[in-house]
Amino acid sequence: MILKIYKPLPYFDNFRKVHNGANKTQLFINGKFFDSKSEEWLNVHDPSNNNVITKVPISTENEMKYAVASAQNAFKTWSKTTVMQRQSIMFKFQQLIKENLGKIAQVITEQGGKTVSDAEGDVIRGLQVVEYCCNAPSLVMGENLPGVSKDMDIISQKVPLGVCAGIAPFNFPAMIPLWMFPLAITCGNTFILKPSERNPGASMYLMDLGLKAGIPDGVVNVIHGSHKAVTYLCEHPVIKALSFVGSDKVGKYVHETGSKHGKRVQANMGAKNHGVIMPDANKDATIKSIVGASFGAAGQRCMALSTIVLVGEAQTWIKDIVSTTQKLIVGPGKDKNTDIGPVISPQAKKRISNLIDQGIKQGATCELDGRGIVMDNFANKEGNFLGPTILSGVKPGMNCYEEEIFGPVMLINIVDDLDGAIDFINRNPYGNGTAIFTRSGTSAKKFTENIDVGQIGINVPIPVPLPMFSFTGSRGSFLGDSHFYGKEAISFFTQTKTITQLWRMDSDETSKTTSVTSMPIIK
Repeated sequence: MILKIYKPLPYFDNFRKVHNGANKTQLFINGKFFDSKSEEWLNVHDPSNNNVITKVPISTENEMKYAVASAQNAFKTWSKTTVMQRQSIMFKFQQLIKENLGKIAQVITEQGGKTVSDAEGDVIRGLQVVEYCCNAPSLVMGENLPGVSKDMDIISQKVPLGVCAGIAPFNFPAMIPLWMFPLAITCGNTFILKPSERNPGASMYLMDLGLKAGIPDGVVNVIHGSHKAVTYLCEHPVIKALSFVGSDKVGKYVHETGSKHGKRVQANMGAKNHGVIMPDANKDATIKSIVGASFGAAGQRCMALSTIVLVGEAQTWIKDIVSTTQKLIVGPGKDKNTDIGPVISPQAKKRISNLIDQGIKQGATCELDGRGIVMDNFANKEGNFLGPTILSGVKPGMNCYEEEIFGPVMLINIVDDLDGAIDFINRNPYGNGTAIFTRSGTSAKKFTENIDVGQIGINVPIPVPLPMFSFTGSRGSFLGDSHFYGKEAISFFTQTKTITQLWRMDSDETSKTTSVTSMPIIK
């Protein structure tokens, strides 16, 4: 259910004027928005026409130092605030996000090209994590075992780490930051966020809302940039933990570099998600599900169902899949009738087109070609538009299968039986998500028990867990020990302090004790 609470607060108009009207995106450090002193700036484009919306700075080293110092200083007091105070702030923060959902979604559409409904979903899935944080007292609760021995108790506490940092991608500019900093600060840490340089607007709106919710100065900070900023966060000795979502190349670098510098790292990376279609599946419902999951957000999701595995007689469904896909409307995200918006950049469009071309040259059959699409009533020559494309006969070794396309492209592979489908998926190096469509409980159980993928849907095309669980991508899709949100994230953002205490109730017993040099044994 999409929330329709679009009553923006008055300060939003000023915020938009300051940060976008001046064609300049500011920094947010120590509770203040201010212009960067950088001489290097990057353009942020509207993907539907490639017009420049704003400019984002490459933060200077002094600005990044200031962000770390502010977070480090704020940690001294924030880590000592009561869990009830942090809970109260999260309650206010989630309410403000609800009230301004439409404004945040609008910025996501302008800077990222998403359809309005998809942008709303982006915000809502992040909002759910903030709502989870409202349960702060239970989340950070420790354990206690009194009387473990005579007059002895053991207490286990979850305490914050210190300064944490997050590096967010372009494809979920609200959801991913909301996976990161609310949980980190709920646990008592402070945070430095580097949003994507392609669409930083949603993060800036969230910072403004955080101020209004009462997040103290320095508890959350935003720097901007690309390679230098990433390296700075990975190497700075004050930063204790790093959260990353993005490409394989950068994710591996962040994990390796951050780990070498003594940090905890969680890195969500690439994916190749497969949907297995059994012949007994509900045909109409299944086709609608896989088409939506493959082409939603123009395929720019780490959980996009990009590869369809048709089992046995299900291979006869290809024409119906094509027919349903042809009904999708391609256009600018702000158009309420649009199903598929533009991809993020001209470079992304070119890369996706090249992978389609390579797939055809390597033997795949093009069932539907979305390259060179022409849309009615819209001048799309300058936009990054690609129509939905379907390639069948796709096999391992083809570039379009080996790489994450991250575009509106569905790949189809045909196998004889469920065993063949399981083997096909398990041979792929990624393990982010998968789904099976069937009416058979036996098939579903066999699939879930034998598939080596971290998140599985049964008649659910995009099985992203809700925040009370964790996002559990595996194998080549994840590096680290603790996953995003849920209980695993609480473990990631805290360290355990265990206290063993002895208070003798009998003074005579205390006087009888002697020095013991052997290993203490608790009885």
